[in-house]
Amino acid sequence: MHFFIVAALHVFITMLYPSIEQYLLQRRNEWSQIDSERKAQLRAFAEQIQKLHDKQGEVPIIFICTHNSRRSHFAQVWMSVAAYRAGLDYIRCYSGGTEATACNPRTIAALQRAGFQITTLQEGDNPKYQIRFSDDAQPIIAYSKVYDTAENPQHGFIAVMTCSQADEACPAVRGATARVAIPYEDPKKADGSPQEASTYDERCAQIAREMLYVVSLLSGQ
Repeated sequence: MHFFIVAALHVFITMLYPSIEQYLLQRRNEWSQIDSERKAQLRAFAEQIQKLHDKQGEVPIIFICTHNSRRSHFAQVWMSVAAYRAGLDYIRCYSGGTEATACNPRTIAALQRAGFQITTLQEGDNPKYQIRFSDDAQPIIAYSKVYDTAENPQHGFIAVMTCSQADEACPAVRGATARVAIPYEDPKKADGSPQEASTYDERCAQIAREMLYVVSLLSGQ
């Protein structure tokens, strides 16, 4: 599978917030932390993106974890940012869970520490957040939802399982063209502990690092 073909035909100028750009540069310098087995998984994901792009142009991706509370939001946000930064405007990112709960405020706090500008659009048991990484890009709207909600693509998408529990619960995802498992350890284990913030920051950085790596395979950047 050869990458870089489509992205090389276009030149894009993107203006991320300086804090986000700096954060991504730091994550790019950490690619040596991704072991060979994990890189193979990420390359398989990139190959599915390229394959679907060759077939239908636009590539919707739904990141799925059990509660759509932590890891799936991190993945949706960072893949959106990495794709925007590289000019891969054919990638559309979504997230969902096998059940809906709430986007955890610790997830939002970690993204704020990474440099995102976040406002609360709706309070309540399942708050809705607006996440901005550039004044020139559409914001990401984050809240918990099931993966097959009407707002998400219903067919022709890649399903990315970001937790082993959701992976086991959904051996098949209706409407998905491809299904990829890239599980991450749940930062929930540190909730209420002195390691809470550092654990969420670590997971946020890991997912940013790996989404940036996937996009690099597609764009050559």
